[in-house]
Amino acid sequence: MLFLCSSLENKMHNFKAVIFDMDGLLLDSEQLALDAFLATCSKFNLGDLSNVFNKCIGTNSELVDATLKEGLNGIMDHKKFYLTWESLYTDLTKDKPIPLKKGAIYLLDHISSMGIPMAVATSTKTARARSKLNSSGILGYFSVIVGGDQVANSKPNPEVYLKVASALSMNPAHCLALEDSSNGVKSALAAKMIVIQIPDLIQPDEALLKMGHIVLDSLFDVASYEFKS
Repeated sequence: MLFLCSSLENKMHNFKAVIFDMDGLLLDSEQLALDAFLATCSKFNLGDLSNVFNKCIGTNSELVDATLKEGLNGIMDHKKFYLTWESLYTDLTKDKPIPLKKGAIYLLDHISSMGIPMAVATSTKTARARSKLNSSGILGYFSVIVGGDQVANSKPNPEVYLKVASALSMNPAHCLALEDSSNGVKSALAAKMIVIQIPDLIQPDEALLKMGHIVLDSLFDVASYEFKS
């Protein structure tokens, strides 16, 4: 399948759908989540456990729970930690929209002008994802939203991307997926999609780069990217 076009308008026209991750990709929410996580560590005098936070990025609540349990390793009750972290994060984000990532509106408008369907594949629970997208003013761009509560397996498993493709009645191979995290990239690649990563808090390591996906600096860069076979 060839994705090589000459004009700006046509650079993406061969894709049948574009599927976005949400946190850290469209919404500038990962830093807020990290701030709340580190505040929780401080509250319980746990020191810097940011390595545990990094493993949670791009996963659903069940896998976060398991990751916290393993990372805390009996130091304290992981469920108490999670509830405190969740409460602090809610305090940071309630009653105000989460800022959009640079280039989000530009890219969403560009894809919309081409008539290409857009969807969201997120590890966040669906109702909460809809609320966050609505608060940030971009919910209306998406015809399908699949949250982590709609699938049995979290990213990096491909289930969420396959479910979105099915809901769109699209062959996954004809879809472009945009992600920020390692788990998300692995998920979309396993679904056999073309994948662009725009790293947020964590840069891709050598092992991830060897998977052969596209890495760009911002959402602004996606519209003008020369897709190749």
